[in-house]
Amino acid sequence: MTDPVGKLPSELDQLPDRDPEETAEWAASLDAVTQAAGPHRAAYLMRRSLQHAEGAGLALPKLLETDYVNTIPTAAEPAFDGDLEMESRITAWNRWNAAAMVTRGARYGVGGHIATFASAAWLYETGFNHFFRGKEGDGSGDQLYIQGHASPGIYARAFLDGRLSEQQLDNFRQETGGDGLPSYPHPRRLPWLWEFPTVSMGLGPLSAIYQARFNRYLTNRNIKDTANSHVWAFLGDGEMDEPESTAALALASREQLDNLTFVINCNLQRLDGPVRANFRVVQELEAQFRGAGWNVVKTLWGNAWDELFQLDTTGALLRRLREVPDAQFQTYATRDVAYIREHFFGAEPALAELAKLLTDAKIGECFYTSRGGHEARKVYAAYRAAVEHKGAPTVILAQTVKGYTLGKGFESKNANHQMKKLSIDEFKGMRELLGLPISDSAFEDGLVPYGHPGADSPEVRYLQERRAALGGPAPARRMHASAPLPQPEERAFKALYKGSGKQEMATTMAFVRLVKDLMRDKETGKRWVPIVPDEARTFGMESLFPSAGIYSPLGQTYDPVDRDQLMYYKEAKDGQILNEGITEAGSMADFIAAATSYATHGETMIPFYIFYSMFGWQRTGDQMWQLADQLGKGFIVGATAGRTTLTGEGLQHADGHSHLIAATNPASLNYDPAFAYEIAVIVKDGLRRMYGPEAEDVFYYLTVYNEPKPQPAMPEGVEEGIVKGLYRFKEGTPAKADAPRIQLLSSGTAIHWALEAQELLAADWGVTADVWSATSWGELRRDALEADEALLRGEQRVPYVTQALSGAPGPVLAVSDWMRQVPDQISQWVEQDWSSLGTDGFGLSDTRAAARRHFGVDARSIVVASLAQLARRGEVPASAIKEARERYGL
Repeated sequence: MTDPVGKLPSELDQLPDRDPEETAEWAASLDAVTQAAGPHRAAYLMRRSLQHAEGAGLALPKLLETDYVNTIPTAAEPAFDGDLEMESRITAWNRWNAAAMVTRGARYGVGGHIATFASAAWLYETGFNHFFRGKEGDGSGDQLYIQGHASPGIYARAFLDGRLSEQQLDNFRQETGGDGLPSYPHPRRLPWLWEFPTVSMGLGPLSAIYQARFNRYLTNRNIKDTANSHVWAFLGDGEMDEPESTAALALASREQLDNLTFVINCNLQRLDGPVRANFRVVQELEAQFRGAGWNVVKTLWGNAWDELFQLDTTGALLRRLREVPDAQFQTYATRDVAYIREHFFGAEPALAELAKLLTDAKIGECFYTSRGGHEARKVYAAYRAAVEHKGAPTVILAQTVKGYTLGKGFESKNANHQMKKLSIDEFKGMRELLGLPISDSAFEDGLVPYGHPGADSPEVRYLQERRAALGGPAPARRMHASAPLPQPEERAFKALYKGSGKQEMATTMAFVRLVKDLMRDKETGKRWVPIVPDEARTFGMESLFPSAGIYSPLGQTYDPVDRDQLMYYKEAKDGQILNEGITEAGSMADFIAAATSYATHGETMIPFYIFYSMFGWQRTGDQMWQLADQLGKGFIVGATAGRTTLTGEGLQHADGHSHLIAATNPASLNYDPAFAYEIAVIVKDGLRRMYGPEAEDVFYYLTVYNEPKPQPAMPEGVEEGIVKGLYRFKEGTPAKADAPRIQLLSSGTAIHWALEAQELLAADWGVTADVWSATSWGELRRDALEADEALLRGEQRVPYVTQALSGAPGPVLAVSDWMRQVPDQISQWVEQDWSSLGTDGFGLSDTRAAARRHFGVDARSIVVASLAQLARRGEVPASAIKEARERYGL
């Protein structure tokens, strides 16, 4: 319903007005100002009133957008704690060497990016000189998420302080010789320098939030005091379009992560053009972050703009800055002053009058170079405000020019992200601009030289002294050897070794039961980090709620609705479970932070992350690669696995391919256990391999099922086969000596179909089948590939799968609840005739039995496929195939 003038009623209309006359007077005053001084003055007064009210502590909604000016006025900037001239020289050397490195690499066509660091140089240098804590001081130091495309600048700084050589710079993006530098921050490739891989854009900001949150988790659980660790994430304004970039903003503010700062380089350009051509990305980001509860610091303009703002007595300049779209402002940086006078200042008479007071040099300085992100004092003020702010995370929106100092051929050009080199003349122009003492003779061989003031120069001494005061070099990754974790007591594993008797138990429940027991271990129990993206009850994890507690920095401020139940929903400040809600991406970011805590904080944690298997590798596979790059360790568990075990949920929940995707990741050890005791053996071996004396940089992917089955006791002597990926679970008993024979290889829940088929083959067709448990198709393939590589080196080695099946009579038929490509990974190393059955195609909703019949993997379908294999070999009549299909209703 609307009022007589067509306006929608406001929420204020629902509140009683104690003094309508006073309210009318306020409204009349606003109308009077609007009429007398114009709407701009009225709007200004309203904004100032709201700001005053906020400062006075009145509970009013915050402004989501402020004027297009610096948050910190020049007069309010803190004193600069350093030698600005010295830092300018250091920054100049780093700019030069970053550009030289990429340009020299262009000889080999290896690429590289120049423009990003050129725009962000002061954002990094100010942090390195004044804020970023190293790892040689107290605590863990700061965590730095470096923007991937800025890596040449980070290498240049490491070269200046003696951590890298000229040869290494010349091997940028050329790693095969063993002395090269990876293109971007890759810890697996350069583990002493890089901590966090960030160039898969969007993952850096998401991971930074969860890293800051995990730091608090460690503190609140009394594992390590991380109060002196601050997380810095350097991002691009274009990167903020990635959904992961902003997915967890509310989490950061909700948990008051004031140990976190985003630094967004707003050069108004993404990879191939403007970020917001017809809009203003800075204002958009400000509203987004303010709305999410962040502290926002805008650092947009350099000191040259101060004069312009002081002359703006009418507010015309502020209005014009609010309305000019980003693409137009980018254009100003590339056009002459006459163009700026006409198109910017000519927009209204008050601006034209202001422009008359400005020289061409002043206008050029403002529009070509003077940005907040290019001035150390402005950046220093923003960083100081960020680290001193309490109660919320901070985002710094720093405006820059992409390609700054690289010359007119680079600056603000749409194509500068793809421009890989400067000419010699452009380098000489850059030399003059930066004031570097590099002679013309240094260019005589046609190559741009690297520059260095000398190992004992004032610049290098200053740089190293600043870093020493802040706790050592940065960025840096801890390389110290952490003590291996003691193996848990055998008792937890024995519970699964002995089986469940007649009681049925799903392998999902078996895994949860094992971990619950391991979390009680006196030595290592507290180091387990259970992570679940909601639906913990689906996986039978509610029993962990009251004992381990769900982590919340606020504890539990309410009386839970199920408090009178045994397994009630218990939140606690020192809770162990990270129950993230419906976010697989956030849960993976949790996992990565926990999985790499051994390096980040020197505290080894054992995360296990359990999820619907369909929504792991398929949805967050990029983060699985991030985990591998970051050398993370832990257990990833795809529950409700397989294409036919969760059939009521339908197509999008039916996972038949996660093992195929997981097989592409070299750091992932992938297992599909059939029985509870196999899970126990795999987890025990995983703890040894990841956390033992000879710890490996790997992680485990296990698939478990929600199909209750009796769990058998572990046979003797099968541990090696379980770990390596294959062992004979049940040998067939021939009815007669010359009975046809077949080998049935099965994984996961499919072993139950194979066992039923074994009985049918013997009873109905006189065929003997041996049933094998293939706990890991992937590990069998990995071993076989290693054997192939050894052969090329002249070493004789037989793959394990070949050895295991050596002499096994008859053909091999592999069956699983996965696509056929999963078991087919090992077919070339199997000497017997090979065939496979799988669940290729889309999933569907029906009963398990109907779905398995549909895909042709149930016991009777296995029998028919076995007879077909044997018929091709002439060991059973061809007519047996048709007869079997008719008998079983196929």
